[in-house]
Amino acid sequence: MVSEDNEAPENVAASQENLNNGEESPVNESSKLQSELAEQKEKFIRLYSEFENFRRRTAKEKLEMIQSANEQLLKTLLPVADDFDRAEKSFKDKNDKDLEGFFLINNKFKKTLDQAGIKVMDLKPGSDFNADLHEAITQIPVADESLKGKVVDVVENGYLLNDKVIRHAKVVVGSNG
Repeated sequence: MVSEDNEAPENVAASQENLNNGEESPVNESSKLQSELAEQKEKFIRLYSEFENFRRRTAKEKLEMIQSANEQLLKTLLPVADDFDRAEKSFKDKNDKDLEGFFLINNKFKKTLDQAGIKVMDLKPGSDFNADLHEAITQIPVADESLKGKVVDVVENGYLLNDKVIRHAKVVVGSNG
């Protein structure tokens, strides 16, 4: 029976002989493979992260493009909504039974805009002027000091699309008399 003590010097000598012949020891080769594996894992994680960021960014850009296209379409429909409002105001004195079809179409159009996220700015004379929401087309002198710097008249309604201004309200603002 051979003891382990007798084999140990032979293994050491063989290992040294392998090193002298240009071959790497199994320990060095193993650590080299482990470092390469760690490096490849790091590259994989970075590549995966970049891909996920790319995927999120393209999905966000696609959604923004669709919303932008919808916004442009809805902006072109706003003058039609204004025309409906003007027509409705002019028909107030007429018999509603004769204009029933007009009012049905008007209500359907308003519901369609509402479903698309369009809201008319709630603006009444006497409201505070806000340059972020309103466009002052003129100023008129007012006798009442409480109307100074306030909206006196609404010339054209403003509209919001999901709380974003897509058309500023055109208003007349009161000034010093």
